[in-house]
Amino acid sequence: MHLLDGFFRSPSVEPLFSDAAAVQAILDFEAALARAQARGGLISGSAAAAITSSCRADLFDLPSLAQAMPAAGNLAIPLLKQLNAIVGRNSPDALRYVHFGATSQDALDTGLVLQLRNATRAIENDLNAIAAALVQLTETHRRTLLVARTWLQQALPTTFGYVTAGWLDAFLQHRKRLEDQLENSLVLQFGGAAGTLAALGDRGTQIAKLLAEELVLPLPRIPWHAQRERIAETAATLGLLSGTMAKISRDLSLYMQTEVGELSEPPSTGRGGSSTMPHKQNPVACAAILASASRVPALVSTVLSGLAGEYQRSLGAWQSEWEVVPEIVRLTAGGTNQLAALLPRLTVHSEKMRTNLDLTHGLIYGEAVSLALSEKLNRASAHKLVESACRSAQFEKRHLRAVLSEDADVTAILKPENIASLFEPANYLGSAGTFIEAVLAAAREQLPQKPSGKG
Repeated sequence: MHLLDGFFRSPSVEPLFSDAAAVQAILDFEAALARAQARGGLISGSAAAAITSSCRADLFDLPSLAQAMPAAGNLAIPLLKQLNAIVGRNSPDALRYVHFGATSQDALDTGLVLQLRNATRAIENDLNAIAAALVQLTETHRRTLLVARTWLQQALPTTFGYVTAGWLDAFLQHRKRLEDQLENSLVLQFGGAAGTLAALGDRGTQIAKLLAEELVLPLPRIPWHAQRERIAETAATLGLLSGTMAKISRDLSLYMQTEVGELSEPPSTGRGGSSTMPHKQNPVACAAILASASRVPALVSTVLSGLAGEYQRSLGAWQSEWEVVPEIVRLTAGGTNQLAALLPRLTVHSEKMRTNLDLTHGLIYGEAVSLALSEKLNRASAHKLVESACRSAQFEKRHLRAVLSEDADVTAILKPENIASLFEPANYLGSAGTFIEAVLAAAREQLPQKPSGKG
């Protein structure tokens, strides 16, 4: 079913995991292997050319592959049968060199790595767009006052720019993790039947090096058929990314609640509407991200469970990756696609943020007052004094500042202008500005810079 693709999927990543794309990735391995062996002198250039020209997914009968796969145990076996038939028709002399020295898992793992590489680059593009939007939000709202909330309750003043700087810093880390995947985890798989490349004699490492060059993939020190940490690391990295997007989307949706009203998704005709309530504007992008991200942890756990596979080729554990890993990628990419579209158009209601700072009638400044009093009193006494004033303010439904201004113990220490200053939210932001600037500096260093347009 594809009716829900626009909600859960990314148009830049979905084509990479189609049936044809999966087959083509395996065929790209087979073609590259033939070319590497020709460069290494194991087979003729004409044989390599004949194999390469046959490695086109449009030449293959995909329904027949699907029908034959369950009995074969993996996709590579029936695919190679069709490839042999195609090569045999075009160049009988080249037939004996198809898949020479390799095993099914080499083709399947490397094919998956090629798909993951392309998908990772597409997700990186989304992350760049997300980070750029967060840079803009942070710069614009570094002084936009907002109440911080802990345990879902109002806590202290902060700024919306400080909040978005935290999100930005997380995405800068995710960009580094994806770069690490491209450099260290998404590597060539080529080991032959038992990982030793025995069929190639003493030429195995040479052909492996040439094959890595053909596919432009890093060459690992040793084949990794039975060591699935690289695939698990990729799954876990995407799981972390999904978790961050879930956290941000959860926060955004809370800020968008009617009673809070500090943010909203961009309004447009038909977006977020209700089938019965004309006034509704539901946070549909947040819902899509949360729905996708909620499915990822269980899928990641499946991949982690597969690390305990048996001997040199596991029974069931490796096979469990075949659908799970692409699904992790597709769901994560669906989330990044939604967030990259949402953030640049996010509507910020700064006036409502300022209004909500006053909902507690000054209670959120209790810590500031307590610390000011502790310069003359011990901290416990100062805390007790302010705590009592807070209870009185709540009971009497009065502003805390008014209650404190009438307390002789407080006014003996703090002048009226000092008390007033403590209830200015901009005066109690601590190092927020320094933290924001540190994140923005890191973003300027790490993110691709837009062309200046000057010639």
